[in-house]
Amino acid sequence: MNLYEYQAKKLMEKYNLPVLKGFVCATINDIEHCIVSNSIGYGPWVVKCQVRAGGRGKSGGVCLVHSTKNILSFANKWLGNRLITYQTTDTGELVTSILIEPAVKIIQEFYLSISIDRDESQIICMASTQGGMNIEITEQKTPNFIHKIVINPSVGIYPYQGRILACKLGLSGAKINQFSRIIVSITRMLLEHDLTLIEINPLAITDDDYFYCLDAKMIVDRNAIFRQSELLNICAINKPIDMLNFINYIPLEGNIGCMVNGAGLAMATMDVIKSLGGIPANFLDIGGGANKECIISAFNMILKNAKVQAILVNIFGGIVCCDLVAECIITALARYTTKHIPIVARLEGNNSTLGSNRLINSKLNIIVTDNLIYAIQQSVTAVNLKNVNFS
Repeated sequence: MNLYEYQAKKLMEKYNLPVLKGFVCATINDIEHCIVSNSIGYGPWVVKCQVRAGGRGKSGGVCLVHSTKNILSFANKWLGNRLITYQTTDTGELVTSILIEPAVKIIQEFYLSISIDRDESQIICMASTQGGMNIEITEQKTPNFIHKIVINPSVGIYPYQGRILACKLGLSGAKINQFSRIIVSITRMLLEHDLTLIEINPLAITDDDYFYCLDAKMIVDRNAIFRQSELLNICAINKPIDMLNFINYIPLEGNIGCMVNGAGLAMATMDVIKSLGGIPANFLDIGGGANKECIISAFNMILKNAKVQAILVNIFGGIVCCDLVAECIITALARYTTKHIPIVARLEGNNSTLGSNRLINSKLNIIVTDNLIYAIQQSVTAVNLKNVNFS
């Protein structure tokens, strides 16, 4: 689960990390109130669309403004509209709030991140003097500018490791200890809050000779969110957690849409599709805790894919009941009238009989089976028949 920038900074404040005092506004009235009360102080300011995606600046979602009139103009342009960046889908992400922060004079920018390397079973801290840039581009073009240290998750980070990394970045004097304290704090934050990524880009030195975390990205391990009540409270400030964040959807090049619960089962299903001559159109794992709205939205993702010529539903009922999935499929198809797509459903496990009967009694054109191989064969056949030229 990704946090918004302002949510990440709210958590960072609790660890005494250097962040600017910002104001989050969800409506024009909120912004006008901040202006009238002079809460935001005097300009210039940086105004930022709050979306869970990078590349906001290049898409106009971050702007330096010098007057309150410009703040209102920016908010009127973006609040309630969708921001499209290289990290969003083609439809972009809805902007529901704006973050207003004082502008600062930047002397130097750094990139800093800490993440879990699952292959090595270690925590990796990565830093670069090329702050404010796309780190992937930096790693490709100038890998010598990127410096890494390995942190043992059992003991955490030692301050000397932070000082070593600071020296590699060319820092000196008091800035070495400042930088080291920042790394120690974010490592503790990652471990204590079950985060999988903390990215600060840029971490800037300003004209007052101090570090400031000007932008922040955090990802929470969704499997551990149940024990992170503080993060749940922070997220609830803006809106309840969107269950769509728990859908893992990756579009592919094929024409057989797949809706499966469980990443392992989804990958195995795709392998069998390939082995039987089909090509998956997507990877879609609806997860174990999906609700009705989530499942319907997931199914709609497949229906809206123009490449899809057949849909395979492979559900092994556990926490997610087969009858709930069946009900969601029927609901989604009742709203969808654009074109006919053959659907094959294989339901096994919790309430599978009830779910299968619901699909059969719906009178919709759905092939229902409890045999996975048969289901995939029917899906591949449906696609092949669509591509036959009978002329």
